[in-house]
Amino acid sequence: MTTVSARNKANKRRGADWEIELMTGLRSVGEDVERLRLTGAEDEGDLAIREDGGLFTIVEAKNAKFEPGPFLDEAERERLNYAKHRGLDPALVESVVIVKRRGKNWRKAFVLTTVEAYFGLDDAE
Repeated sequence: MTTVSARNKANKRRGADWEIELMTGLRSVGEDVERLRLTGAEDEGDLAIREDGGLFTIVEAKNAKFEPGPFLDEAERERLNYAKHRGLDPALVESVVIVKRRGKNWRKAFVLTTVEAYFGLDDAE
């Protein structure tokens, strides 16, 4: 019988393995990406990709049951935390969620964002 603690540990390991696979894959195609560390209540995401012009993309990497709404809400909070902790204008930081697909490599993962973020629209709830 598997305990909850053992199951949680296995899930965390799968998540960490996915982050490393994704980071390694992105680096292999020339992306400037670093793995971020957990910062408790003000987590900043899993990966940061430095773009030209001082822009950043924060990646929330998920290897879990597909829940797009909560995933995107988490990525948005972490985008704002990343900008705040570094004194960056939040407009220079975007976020995406990259969700692993079962049985597929990192190139076939899903990338989630909102229409608002994708098209650079003003926040108009």
